[in-house]
Amino acid sequence: MLTIQAEGPVVRVTLNRPEVRNAFNEELIAQLTAWAESVTAGGAARVAVLSGAGPVFCAGADLTWMSKMVTYTHEENIRDARGMARMFEVLDRLPIPLIGRIHGAALGGGAGLAAVCDIVVAAEDAAFAFTEVKLGILPAVISPFVLAKIGRSAARELFLTGARFSAARAREIGLVHAVGQADELDRMIAKYVNDLLTSAPSAIAAAKELIAEVARRSPASATEYTIEAIAARRVSPEGQDGMSAFLAKRPPSWISRGSS
Repeated sequence: MLTIQAEGPVVRVTLNRPEVRNAFNEELIAQLTAWAESVTAGGAARVAVLSGAGPVFCAGADLTWMSKMVTYTHEENIRDARGMARMFEVLDRLPIPLIGRIHGAALGGGAGLAAVCDIVVAAEDAAFAFTEVKLGILPAVISPFVLAKIGRSAARELFLTGARFSAARAREIGLVHAVGQADELDRMIAKYVNDLLTSAPSAIAAAKELIAEVARRSPASATEYTIEAIAARRVSPEGQDGMSAFLAKRPPSWISRGSS
């Protein structure tokens, strides 16, 4: 249900259920969670690209899985929802950049996957939607990540209507960062990958933590946190090497580790 292919420092993770438009079920959620939990800072993988096999990125929940939910007790639904929430949490906290490659459609939880990606590249004809209210349910476990990306105003419109929207609109509200023709996606992603590989890997991981931490702090408490964060990075081995390389007009050590 999930294929993982390492290409040097780049790992390509593909949802592999094209017969059901890469819809989620318990097994796919477990496999994606297990992969995300296996990624460590400072490991061989420095960038991950998440895509979907077949004509659609991810259509949300699998119908067979949904049919089970209808008969679940409240406690069983709690356990089921907790597993899905865990998947989004660990993807959101990956210590390496996660690039989403969106084509066809990203619906419901599929749009939630776009929200936990650091960078999202979408085909111009891709469709997005938070369709849960059409089924009488809620985009609940994805909401913290989606609101962090698109804000309350866009969420009020899109969560309440469940309406489909275009890749261009997704870019306007911040869910997507770049839009192009379907045959341009890999080229666009390659440029992002190169940019990421020429950036310091530990600094990228720290920057991801910085974004999450500052976003939930008050301005006053954020100031002290950021002062400590930059001081720590300046004296870190990577920070020392990066600043020395800049002053000496030489490449830093991480450039030779898989980037061009």
